[in-house]
Amino acid sequence: MIARFIFGIFIVVASSSVSYPQSMEAIRWSQLPSIPDKIGFAGPFAGTHSGVLLVAGGANFPDKLPWEGGTKVWYDSVFILDKPDGQWKVTGKLPRPLGYGVSLSTSEGILCIGGSDANQHYPDCFRLQWDHGELYTSSLPDLPKPCANFSGAVIGNTVYVAGGIETPTSTNALKTFWSLDLMAKELHWQELEPWPGPARMLGVAAVCDDLFYLASGADLSNDEQGKPVRKYLNDAYCYRPGVGWNRIADLPKPAVAAPTPAPTLEGSSFLILSGDDGSLVNFQRLDAHPGFPKSILAYDALTDNWKTIGEVPAGHVTTSIVRWKDRFVMPNGEIRPGVRTPTVWSFK
Repeated sequence: MIARFIFGIFIVVASSSVSYPQSMEAIRWSQLPSIPDKIGFAGPFAGTHSGVLLVAGGANFPDKLPWEGGTKVWYDSVFILDKPDGQWKVTGKLPRPLGYGVSLSTSEGILCIGGSDANQHYPDCFRLQWDHGELYTSSLPDLPKPCANFSGAVIGNTVYVAGGIETPTSTNALKTFWSLDLMAKELHWQELEPWPGPARMLGVAAVCDDLFYLASGADLSNDEQGKPVRKYLNDAYCYRPGVGWNRIADLPKPAVAAPTPAPTLEGSSFLILSGDDGSLVNFQRLDAHPGFPKSILAYDALTDNWKTIGEVPAGHVTTSIVRWKDRFVMPNGEIRPGVRTPTVWSFK
C-alpha cells in the first residue's frame, strides 16, 4: 500500500510538471545572416567550436530543379560565422565534397561522421577545429561500414549513431547502433545492441538526462522495379548506456528527416521541429508542393507524452540543429522536395 501511495504521488507530480513550453510564446525565432549561396544546401555538416558557428558541405541542384532534369551536386565549402550579427566567411574545405552525414559539436571540435557524395557513401570520420582563425582537420576511426542519412548525438564523451543506409541505391535501411568513446586510449567504434523496432534512415536523435533517444525515420523496401520505397515510422525508443533500450510513446505522426540532434530544453524534454510526415509523398506537381509540415512536437520524459506546441517559421528537413551561444540554430535544409534555402533560423 505504501509503494502504491508513493507511486501515485509520483504520477501526480510528473503529470503536473510538464517541462516543455506550453505555447510558442516561450520560443522566440529570429534569422541569422543567410549562407552566402543563392540556393542553400541540404544535408550540411554543422556545429560550433571555439565560439564560431560552422556550416560545411551539403548538396543542391544548382542549374535545374530535379523535375526539370537537374543534377544534384555535392560541395566541400566551409562557412564560418563568428557572431550572430556578423558576416559569413568562406574558409577552408572539407576533405572531399560531402553531405548527409552526422555532425556533432564537442569541446575538441566538430565531429563529421559518414556521409555521401554523388557516387557513394563513406565510413570516414574526422574532426574540424577552429583555432586562431584557421581551420584544421584531423582523422578519427572509420565507421564499421559506409553510412549516410543517419542520426547521432553525444552523451558525455561518448558518441552514438543509429541507422542510415549503406549505399545510394540501398533498398534496406540499417539497424545498426555504434558508439565511440572519445576518451579511450585506443579509439574504435563499438557495435551495440540496436533498438527493438524496425530498421530506419533519417531518424531523429536526442540526448536528455544522459539518455539517448531515437524517434521516427523511414524503413525501406523495394518495389516491383527494385527501387526503394519508404515506410514512414512514428515509433520512438530510449537507450540507457550500459542497460539497454525501451520503447517510449509513439509520435502523433512521423517526422522523417527532421533537424537532428533534437534541441533539448531545461528539464526532461526535447523538441522535434518539422519533418516529413509522408502525407504528401505522392503530391503532384512538385513545383506546386506546399512544403514540409511546420509543426513542433515536444516530448516530456517525465510523463512519456508528446504534445504539438506550435509551428516553426518554415518546415526544414535534412539539416542539423546546433546549440550556439544563447540559442539553437537551424542552418539551411530542404523546404520542399528538391528545393533548398540559404536561410539560417535561430531560436531562444
